[in-house]
Amino acid sequence: MDRLDNTIRPYAWGSTTAIPHLLGVEPTGEPQAEMWMGAHPGAPSRTERGTLVEVIDANPETELGQAAVAKFGPRLPFLLKILAAGAPLSLQVHPNLEQAKEGYADEESRGIPVDAPHRNYKDANHKPELICALTEFDGLCGFRDPVQAADLLAGLGVDSLKPYVDLLHATPEDAALREVLTAILTAAPDEMAHTVAEATAAATRLGGDYAPYADIAHHYPGDPGVIAAMLLNHVRLQPGEALFLGAGIPHAYLNGLGVEIMANSDNVLRCGLTPKHVDVPELLRIVRFEASDPGVLRPEASPDGEEVYETPIDEFRLSRYVLPENGTAHDLTRDTPQILLCTAGQVRASDHELSAGQSVFVPAGEKTEISGAGTVFRATVLV
Repeated sequence: MDRLDNTIRPYAWGSTTAIPHLLGVEPTGEPQAEMWMGAHPGAPSRTERGTLVEVIDANPETELGQAAVAKFGPRLPFLLKILAAGAPLSLQVHPNLEQAKEGYADEESRGIPVDAPHRNYKDANHKPELICALTEFDGLCGFRDPVQAADLLAGLGVDSLKPYVDLLHATPEDAALREVLTAILTAAPDEMAHTVAEATAAATRLGGDYAPYADIAHHYPGDPGVIAAMLLNHVRLQPGEALFLGAGIPHAYLNGLGVEIMANSDNVLRCGLTPKHVDVPELLRIVRFEASDPGVLRPEASPDGEEVYETPIDEFRLSRYVLPENGTAHDLTRDTPQILLCTAGQVRASDHELSAGQSVFVPAGEKTEISGAGTVFRATVLV
């Protein structure tokens, strides 16, 4: 078992206080957006044996287990994070596995450098993800019913939004959502900036259900993503609740602290709320234009105290243990690799004492017990 020394990414949207508060350290005044735990080459966790990439590369079957290597290859197939949003992240979607392979092969064949700002596909993998709230956590997830989206837009009283309202009322669901999102993202920039300014003023004045969009517009004035965001479901997670984001589902995280786990990929197509590249044709190919319930997940408790967040994919499995004072130890030995993350209290993972924000990597098959009083998240795979 290896104690992990993890990198904190200073993205501009990060909270300046949430991660320092979790870790019990003084804020630096700079944004601290994500703490990465895993073997992603961009910021691999460090151990006394080297980076986690080096540890796994030296002996994949010992570290990951034969079954995981056979199914996913000689790499850790997930990335675990603590995510602290102090401002909205970009409105985005992720491709499915087939789309990622096709997109990556196409851009490779055209000689587009992987680090080019207009590159969409950094790898040939999909990027399903799960976010579990540690505090109240606001986000956008999936399309609203078109009639509900029309009513929200109409309530702003902005004349230039009326064509979108009419489309949403008069067109079949999938076609309406596609036509309206396309129109928003391809509108003349000056005209859209004026529409966004009027919508922002109205949302600020009205408050209530419009308050999240007024806040988004404060961070991204004039961005067409402000209007696109109103097509999506607004969700407020309570601590312990989660969202699963599958392929093609438009989403954005707005505010809060959470534990995030995802397949080990960088593939993102953006709809707005970003200064980065927006490839509208490719985005429209990937988005699933269907209204959906956000599907808030609550963990399923098992007799041994493990609370599992069920998802339809195998690259990751996230669960948690809420350990009471003077409770019994739990055997977590498993034939797959694991990362254990403490998010509250003081716990013991075999020979390692962990406090909030500290984590360990457990090689496949290694005898592992946890005890103490606190909360531990367990990340592994299904084989």
